Amino acid sequence: MKRSPFNDGWQFREKVNPFAELGGEVTPYTDVVVPHDAQIARERDPNGDGAVAYFPDGAYQYRKFFSVPAELEGSRVVLEFEGVYRDAMVYINGAFAGQRPYGYSGFTIDADQFLLPGEENLLEVEARSGKDSRWYTGAGIYRDVWLHTGSDVHIPTNGLRVSTPDLDAEGAIVEVEIVVENSRNRPITVDVEAVLAYPAGAEIANGTARVTIAAHATSISRQRLYVADPTLWSAESPMLYTAEANIRFEDDPIDHSATEFGIRRLQVDPVHGLRINGETVKLRGACIHHDNGILGAATFAAAEERRVRLLKEAGFNAIRSAHNPLSASLIEACDRLGMYVMDETFDMWTSGKMPNDYSLHFAEWWERDVEALVAKDFNHPSVIMYSIGNEIPETGAPEGGLTGRALAEKVRELDPTRFVTNAVNGMLAVMDDIKRLAAERGAGAGDGAGINTLMSGPGEFMNMIGASPMVTEKTAESFGVLDIAGMNYLDARYEIDKELFPNRVIVGTETFPTHIDVNWKLVEENSHVIGDFTWTGFDYLGEVGIGRPQYLLEGETPTHGGPFPWIAAWCGDLDLIGNRRPASYYREIVFGLRTAPYIAVQRPRPEGASFYAGPWTWSDSIASWTWSGNEGQALTVEVYSDADEVELALNGKVFDVAAAGPQNRFKAEFQVPYEAGELIATAIRGGDRAEVYSLRTATGVPVLKIEADPGVPDDRLVFVDISLADSEGRVFTDRDQALTVQVSGGGELLAFGAADPAPSSNYAGVEHATFDGRALAVVRRIDSGPVDFLVSAAGFAPIETTVGGLRYAEAL
Repeated sequence: MKRSPFNDGWQFREKVNPFAELGGEVTPYTDVVVPHDAQIARERDPNGDGAVAYFPDGAYQYRKFFSVPAELEGSRVVLEFEGVYRDAMVYINGAFAGQRPYGYSGFTIDADQFLLPGEENLLEVEARSGKDSRWYTGAGIYRDVWLHTGSDVHIPTNGLRVSTPDLDAEGAIVEVEIVVENSRNRPITVDVEAVLAYPAGAEIANGTARVTIAAHATSISRQRLYVADPTLWSAESPMLYTAEANIRFEDDPIDHSATEFGIRRLQVDPVHGLRINGETVKLRGACIHHDNGILGAATFAAAEERRVRLLKEAGFNAIRSAHNPLSASLIEACDRLGMYVMDETFDMWTSGKMPNDYSLHFAEWWERDVEALVAKDFNHPSVIMYSIGNEIPETGAPEGGLTGRALAEKVRELDPTRFVTNAVNGMLAVMDDIKRLAAERGAGAGDGAGINTLMSGPGEFMNMIGASPMVTEKTAESFGVLDIAGMNYLDARYEIDKELFPNRVIVGTETFPTHIDVNWKLVEENSHVIGDFTWTGFDYLGEVGIGRPQYLLEGETPTHGGPFPWIAAWCGDLDLIGNRRPASYYREIVFGLRTAPYIAVQRPRPEGASFYAGPWTWSDSIASWTWSGNEGQALTVEVYSDADEVELALNGKVFDVAAAGPQNRFKAEFQVPYEAGELIATAIRGGDRAEVYSLRTATGVPVLKIEADPGVPDDRLVFVDISLADSEGRVFTDRDQALTVQVSGGGELLAFGAADPAPSSNYAGVEHATFDGRALAVVRRIDSGPVDFLVSAAGFAPIETTVGGLRYAEAL
């Protein structure tokens, strides 16, 4: 079937009571382009829920008027929604056409029975959110919409599947499965052709099979094609091929479909660990939520590709979706750029975590949602395993064993080519026991003792629970249904399970960022432990302040989360706008990917305050030696290095030498009285001076600096980095400034914001303040012409840039 974008021409409003409208209270629609996040521009509620970043609940209506050509009478017409959050209800010309409770599943609507060819038609979509999630979800039609049109004999959506079941040094068997659907009242016999090609189009192999399809039925053509000497896909060499399917009736073409795929082999065992194409791979993993920072939940292909690219540049080679299926565009970016993927299904099964969450629909819908996940992922080589859940309370009970087994077997039935895991939190399996122990420690045992609150306690307590016999016993069945045991914050089990369960393969599905040096050593030293996924790779909206640094005066106690106006979790290696934080460079050193040292400087501590860091909290530091107003004050300087020692010098004078390397957790600390100039860290290996890293103070009069990244893959978005910098580009991190942006020409402002985890304004306006001297604007192209971008601020000379026209103008 022909697949066409269906994102333009939408209108939107908050849902209204139809009886109120009869009384004259008419709420107007506004024009929008989807993907669209219905929540991100709303005013936040200071008395709201920090889990969802203080955004209010809401219900929303979308509509789209469109014409259907008369020649489509009798044709097949299908609408595809990649994601609507949530409880989507779809109406066509006033008639109910379909629904989908889960906000992360793609779904299709058979539209032809409701359409009026040759006339104007009305498509309406309703969505809602509220008290249904533990993080910011956004709302509305936040992922792409597609229109599929075709003849009554056609390849349905997701009807072309490619796998590589047989692979050796000489060649590969590529199995092409083509579904043909016949909506006629009589059977038909067609020829089905499968073609494999290189990305540039040169054909590699082809085959044709004759297929008969009964009336109102489907048939499958399964063809095995041989590819000699293939280039194999891996994260290090992400080679993609193209598979095409063509249907012909008496030599006349009647349908066509195409997809990209990769040829690769997956193996896992406790001796060799995870092998990709025969080579052992350790997963350097990042958990990510689905939002794109200041863009909210709206899923743009260019933003997803940018996110994958930045994570890979930071040293990650794997992504875990948390805790819901990834977007198709993000997985496509992982295919192209080379990133292994663990795609996750649900954050809950039958035991709810929020009053209105998916547990209310799980029993009825889980099979269809698993089918949607696998259908989306099947052709993508980046996807190497599915996770059937995250921190599911039932995993410690027999009922959880039954549900987990049903889920795992359903996934294997749909896709036997990949592995199945589950992100199990052993403490949830023994929650009642934990509450009792917490009460004994004075933490209280009421129902309000949630999992994050309990986990914010001392790490040794968590490890004691995780390694306990009661966790071993209660999780045995849930782990037993899996190919790979996913463990959230259970690193204490890695080595003991090697003895208790010698056939168990483990992956750290979620781990504390501050433990990466300990965890990575366990990964490297144990073949049955295949990787580590930190919480989190990218900062995200909601679960506000779980990584918040807290400065406590005498008598104050730490709190979990952050007060309004906190908006972000503040625990990502990368911040909300994609800048790497110090933890990212530390991790790169621990991974063995960086030899140069790295300097981070802690922000000056308020007088008389003590610093509290929770388990997701890195030090309150930035890579800057610009601290005006703190002259002479001792600042804590952290130097990260894998070298035996590091030397620190200030303005040409050696300040001190300190031990670093693995034996000192890759970090040395210095107390340095601040004076402007240059701070230099030198690695010392075996007594010899080696790699060097330095920070210099920003000097002179700050100016506005802008740098535009045109975006990928279709240039539909432009990302503009803005900073307050000196003449050599050094950022004035010690001051922030309110900025105003203006966009004209062939673009419009989509979002404007900074990494500030507690901003005073939203991301929908033209004004926003920098944070640590930086901000980001995202521009959407509206035509093929150049985009003019202007930034101004009080006391600064304005600065502007022009980004050239859209390369793929026909896409608009």
